[in-house]
Amino acid sequence: VQVVESGGGSVRPGGSLRLSCAASGYTDSSLCMAWFRQVPGKEREGLAAIDSDGTTHYADSVKGRFTISQDRAKNKLDLQMNNLEPEDKATYYCAAAQKSWAECLPASVGWDYWGQGTQVTVSA
Repeated sequence: VQVVESGGGSVRPGGSLRLSCAASGYTDSSLCMAWFRQVPGKEREGLAAIDSDGTTHYADSVKGRFTISQDRAKNKLDLQMNNLEPEDKATYYCAAAQKSWAECLPASVGWDYWGQGTQVTVSA
């Protein structure tokens, strides 16, 4: 399975960005997909996850501001980020794993496939 992110960039506080992730090479329809971010010197943070049925889960830090969505027919995963704050500056990663619906959570460990990351900067 390969995952490739796109859509990062620079935005002012309060602005919006949409990240996309293209996944390929998998046949398992139960694939769980998620978005993470990492700031240098800090642990990677799980933000949002979505299972094959479209059930979503969010970390408290982004709930109400970020929306994860997917188009499985197109093998595409998106993260719509609104009302961005300077604290959202990070490298954002798309990840995938074969997980049950109960384990498809942003706080779960054991993600098998990772993208290369895309940078998001939020500054005035």
